[in-house]
Parts: sequence; structure tokens; C-alpha cells
Amino acid sequence: MTPSRMPRYYVSNDGMGPYAIFYCDRCNREYRSNPNISTTVTEGVKRGAFGGFLRNVPIVGNAAANQIENDRYRSSMSNEELASAWGQTQQYFRECPTCHQIVCIPDFDEPTGFCAEHSPNAAANAQAQAEQAGAALKGIASAFGIGAAVQASAARAAAATVVCPKDGTHAPAGTGFCPMCGTAMQPVAAAAGTPALQQCAKCGAGMLAGAKFCPNCGTPTVQPAACTKCGTTIASGVKFCPNCGTAAAV
Repeated sequence: MTPSRMPRYYVSNDGMGPYAIFYCDRCNREYRSNPNISTTVTEGVKRGAFGGFLRNVPIVGNAAANQIENDRYRSSMSNEELASAWGQTQQYFRECPTCHQIVCIPDFDEPTGFCAEHSPNAAANAQAQAEQAGAALKGIASAFGIGAAVQASAARAAAATVVCPKDGTHAPAGTGFCPMCGTAMQPVAAAAGTPALQQCAKCGAGMLAGAKFCPNCGTPTVQPAACTKCGTTIASGVKFCPNCGTAAAV
């Protein structure tokens, strides 16, 4: 909707005539009107000539001449000039029907007709902006080679801990067995797709999960079990005790 009033403004002059700077009520982004250069130049020539004439009048002197010549540097605008300046820039502003602030287009949600803060899509817009900011930061990190360093740091942090494959308990690197259930701990995978590892119960060397023997000391990863009835040692993979026939504990 067309704003019903002007937002905050400031009148300035760079020597080509006064112009107005209008500010967004929300982000303070500024939009400037254009000074009427042709009118300013024409009036400047007329007043300069008239000022030169006054300098030759002893009774008047240079004071009156300077006042006329410097009029084009004034930092004020008439109501008509201000209305004209606002007419040049109001296309860049919208008025929110909820808070009635005059905001610039980037701070206004055109589809809903509300400012960004009071838009029904405020949450979705905020999420989209956050995703865009995250993508931009990721792009900057990649451009400066920071992304690889961050990934390497994350990998080192993951390698500094071990996890229990049974109950998920995490512990500092070097912990051989889970403090909660006694299961042999495994290093945390540094990234998706990294093969899971396990530690040798004897020497602590790392090896791929499922390996039957430690590649460092040769110790079997699955220790023989004892029969729950007679105590006879049962080799790995054997389902029944060779001495009494009792089913091996799973």
C-alpha cells in the first residue's frame, strides 16, 4: 500500500541545491531525492550576475551579494520542494498495516502486505534467511580453505573419543571397556561411511569391526567361552559343549 505519510528525513546540500534523504523506520536504509539541477544552475547564474552588480553598489557592498550567491547552498526545503522529493522516493517504501511503520521494500513482505516482522510468513522467511546465511558462510569458508580445516578438526575431535557399541556410552580415547556395561569400546567414526573400528582386548590396537584376530598381536577377538554346566572350554562358533552337551551361552 502507498504510505500515508513521509518517513523520517533529513535535508542536505552538496552545492547543487537541497535534496531530501528519507530513512526506513526499521533498518535506517536511506533513499535520496535528486536536486533540481537545471533550476539550481539557472537561479545560480541569475543570482551570481545580480550579486556581481550589487558588489558595485557602495551602499550595499559584498555582504548582500554573498547572501544571494550562497542561497543555492541552503539546507532547507519548502513544503512544495519536500513534497516533490518524497514523490521521487516513495516508490521504495511501504507502510505496514499492523505497526504502521514506513519501511523499505527489503523489509516488507509484498505477498502478504505486512512488514517482515509482522508477516504471517515471518518464521518461514527467517528460516530461509538463516539457510541463506549458512550457505554463504559455507561458501566463504570453502573459498578460503577453512572448510577442510573445520572438517579435519571435527575428525580429530571424533577420534579423541570412543563409544560403546552396545549402549552408546562415550568415553575419552584410551578407555578399553565401557564403564557402564563392560563391552569393549570402539573409536567414534569420524564421518559418515567411515568403517567402524574395535580395539583388541589384549594390546588395545584398533582393527575393523568383525575382524577375528588382532593384526598387531594375533589375539582372537572372540574369546573361548566356558560351559555353564561343567566348565569345559568351548571354542568360538561351537553351539554345544563337547563334554556334556549343554548348549553354549549365546
